[in-house]
Amino acid sequence: MDDALVERFLTDGFVKIEGAFPPRVAEDCARLLWKETGYDPEDPGTWKDPVVRVAGMAQGPFAAAANTPVLHMAFDLLVGERRWDPRYSLGSFPLRFPHEEEPDDAGWHIEGSYLPQGAELWHTNLRSRDRALLMLFLFSEVTEDDAPTRIRVGSHLDVPRVLAPYGDEGADFMTLGPRVDAASAHRPLALATGRPGDVYLCHPFLVHAAQPHHGTRPRFMAQPPLHLREPLELERRDADYSAVEFAIRRGLARGEG
Repeated sequence: MDDALVERFLTDGFVKIEGAFPPRVAEDCARLLWKETGYDPEDPGTWKDPVVRVAGMAQGPFAAAANTPVLHMAFDLLVGERRWDPRYSLGSFPLRFPHEEEPDDAGWHIEGSYLPQGAELWHTNLRSRDRALLMLFLFSEVTEDDAPTRIRVGSHLDVPRVLAPYGDEGADFMTLGPRVDAASAHRPLALATGRPGDVYLCHPFLVHAAQPHHGTRPRFMAQPPLHLREPLELERRDADYSAVEFAIRRGLARGEG
């Protein structure tokens, strides 16, 4: 299963870990998130906005969700042992509510990973500075009707060629958005559906997008990064590449031929 998980990650750019943390932990987290919204779970009339963004949450249930043995094992497999830092908080949370109003954040993109000094927009570079993975933690049931995150399968292999010309300095979120969109438009679509306690572990270069919520149940999800303990290396003398690094190298090599 370890080899199969890594191979799926290399090919698709993500893996879904079902039951990565217990449903009761998801319930505790959802209860705390409802308090942050100020909305009444039993009264849709109070759900005023299509998206409520909650910043980092460090209460015990969130730390428990992020530190299960199965997740730590998966981090080791994909990022490398001792190459990542544990999380004791989660965030941010784009909490999506059924709404007639369209959200303004539904474009195809990759996540920014660092904020250069003096910059206003988050940047990304070819070595994914500061970000080992994009993670999607589900705290509610998410079906096709509940505004699941849209994923372009295999798009992580298209992005290295987009990033390469920007070097270590990288480029900002707004500059990269149209470029990664165009580079990955041919990729098939997947939806990040699942049950409370499921987690998607995604390559940091996976192209993804939100979508309007026209269902009936709010979607509660966190999208934190897994932070790197040491920078990614794309030229290792011992060739001991992590799955994240190997995928970037594979994407660059495709651009050479």
